[in-house]
Amino acid sequence: MSRAVVVEDYRPHWAAEFTCLAGRIRALVGPAAIRIDHIGSTAVPGLGAKDVIDLQITVGDLDHVDAVANPLRAAGFRQDEAFGYDVFRGNGAPDLELRKVFLREPEGERRAHIHVREIGRFNQRYALVFRDYLRAAEDARAAYEQLKREAARIFPDSIDGYLQLKDPGFHILYAAASLWAEKVGWRPGDDYR
Repeated sequence: MSRAVVVEDYRPHWAAEFTCLAGRIRALVGPAAIRIDHIGSTAVPGLGAKDVIDLQITVGDLDHVDAVANPLRAAGFRQDEAFGYDVFRGNGAPDLELRKVFLREPEGERRAHIHVREIGRFNQRYALVFRDYLRAAEDARAAYEQLKREAARIFPDSIDGYLQLKDPGFHILYAAASLWAEKVGWRPGDDYR
């Protein structure tokens, strides 16, 4: 896949764009979504990022994901496959802890990635712990941004190359985030919609 990779300086309006998108999604899916969280780099104040809002919808059971996916598809959100799997430690094999549904913004709208994950699964927790760790750990946040900028410099026209270089660092930082979460008694906060 070839797409220009640009890591921008942090934009305070990303939080407002998330709030607007989350409100729209909440109106479409109602209580079928347990949580709607701003995740990814645009959710971390001060962190440079690609200009894509990442949003996680937490559901009780992915086997009943149509209660969320159907209203989103009807509103124009695009879904590539019924189920996908997050890749972790190079393992793309189907694993219930990594299963998700992935949607994108409706055609012509502001870029957004919507990750629908099951409550209590590894990948659902991973996104929240990583975000909160980067919010709390300035040195880790700066190092992660440096890694992302270097990956974008090396692979300016290849999102696959960018991810191949960035993802191992992402997973190493998650090990630190896990230790931090245990030390501080981390729990998912209520900064969701």
